[in-house]
Amino acid sequence: MHPLLSQRFSPSAFDPSHELEPSDVELLLDAARWAPSAGNSQPWAFVVGRRGDDTHRRLVRHLAGSSASWAPAASLLVANLSHRFVETTDWEYSEFALYDLGQAVAHMTFQAQALGLLVRQFRAFDRAAVASEFAVPPHWEVTTMSAIGRATRRAPARERRPLDDIAWR
Repeated sequence: MHPLLSQRFSPSAFDPSHELEPSDVELLLDAARWAPSAGNSQPWAFVVGRRGDDTHRRLVRHLAGSSASWAPAASLLVANLSHRFVETTDWEYSEFALYDLGQAVAHMTFQAQALGLLVRQFRAFDRAAVASEFAVPPHWEVTTMSAIGRATRRAPARERRPLDDIAWR
């Protein structure tokens, strides 16, 4: 297995002194942009806040208690949005949008690992408040957030279910 996959973990503490360069942020977003999607629909968008900027402060305001203790220290907070309405079709919503967004966030996570960064994906925030704060149109769904930065400590040993539990053969 590739070391970037086997060494991935979700940190619970970020280095509050680490700053991301704008070029690194662009690289992370570009990695997400190249993710596969159904019909090449690319049904994702991101609200991106670097620690210290106004967008980061506005995202932090809507964190739930459990994430408010660690997420503000992340170098980058990203609200992950899925485009549920499929233009040029008669579909009310895309059944693939959430899956495709997950692919894009996974690509961003892999790129972060390649840059020596870690990503913690989470849902402990007020989705409706973030949508309102950033005037997200109704056909978009604020889905999850990602906190990206340098971890202050290594992860404990991780366990995964055995392959036989997840592969129906």
